[in-house]
Amino acid sequence: MIEFRFHGRGGQGAVTCAELLALAAINEGRFAQAFPSFGPERRGAPVVAFARIDEKQIRNRTAVQRPDVVCVLDPSLLPIVNVAEGIADEGTLVLNWWHTSDQLREEYGFKSRLALVNANLIAREVIGRVITNTTMLGALLKATGVAQAEALEEAIQHRFGRIAARNIAAFRRALEEAAIEEVPS
Repeated sequence: MIEFRFHGRGGQGAVTCAELLALAAINEGRFAQAFPSFGPERRGAPVVAFARIDEKQIRNRTAVQRPDVVCVLDPSLLPIVNVAEGIADEGTLVLNWWHTSDQLREEYGFKSRLALVNANLIAREVIGRVITNTTMLGALLKATGVAQAEALEEAIQHRFGRIAARNIAAFRRALEEAAIEEVPS
């Protein structure tokens, strides 16, 4: 089983990100689940969502405590939320980040494998709004290979309908531009 945790702010699409990933896995014939964890949040408040993907039926319905992959849609959460909490030893942090990985590691002490992409820039240029969910899925896919790009594009098309083309373009651009950095030795 592969477990994911998504961090974002209300309105940025963290819950949608988890749902699209699960839908892509289901469309590929695997088992998956996605669910949010929030209370009376409002637009802009921190939000957490989870997803699981497995080859067999998933019975666990609890929050993901030890994620294999953590995806952070909004870097402004880094000073206020410990996004790396509980990450598996061989885990991957997928971050919306436009500075160097050295700065990220020094400032926040991240020791995990990193996948970095300037999702804000891509979303602004391609979608026209800084909503980074589909962009971050491109970086997540490049880092993990957890699904086929076509399955995620199909899920995006299904979810967004007539506005899907720009979201798919942002997804593809992030898939191309994301930088993967292995754990430093």
